[in-house]
Amino acid sequence: MYKYLLIVLFTIGAVHGQTKMNNSEANNLRSLVKAKAAKTQTITCDFVQYKHLDFLSNAIKSTGKLAFKAPNMVSWQYISPFSYTVLFKEEKLFINDDGNKSNMDLSSNTIFTQLNQLITASISGDMFISETFDMDYFKVDEKSLVHFTPKDPQFSEFIKVFHILFSDTGEVLEVKMIEPSNDYTHIIFSNRVENQTIPHEVFTH
Repeated sequence: MYKYLLIVLFTIGAVHGQTKMNNSEANNLRSLVKAKAAKTQTITCDFVQYKHLDFLSNAIKSTGKLAFKAPNMVSWQYISPFSYTVLFKEEKLFINDDGNKSNMDLSSNTIFTQLNQLITASISGDMFISETFDMDYFKVDEKSLVHFTPKDPQFSEFIKVFHILFSDTGEVLEVKMIEPSNDYTHIIFSNRVENQTIPHEVFTH
């Protein structure tokens, strides 16, 4: 089941030319992103995901569609190179692998519960939880990059650090999850649509 969680954890590649934000800039970014997340009830978008593994010369590329509905429903529909859907709903993880269905109760496992919460927060952008992360803020051209390092040693066994790239309007553009092994996943979002009705079947398992 862990491999499926790795599939839905996202990343950005190396970013050059970044400069450290001052406290005022970091505060402004947090306010902007929180306001954006509070106004966003649904998100749909396309994504391209690259999984970088040390023992492979090329990244594993996948494409698909994401749907998010506040407060915590997330559907990842993978289209290429193979078809399957990963759905987070009601503290459960549902997998539909080309008609082969399975599910897992996330509430029974503290680590998986935290992962589920992080996935939801990563999509909405509202991950600014000082009790959970140490955070470093950077400017990258007209965008903002934040490094989220988990404080929980147990959680750090799964995730070394999250990187999230924000647009100048507070939207999540890219997210990066780096594992302790330094393998990482890279997802780039595009064609984002907010606050439109999402068909009920998208979140049906």
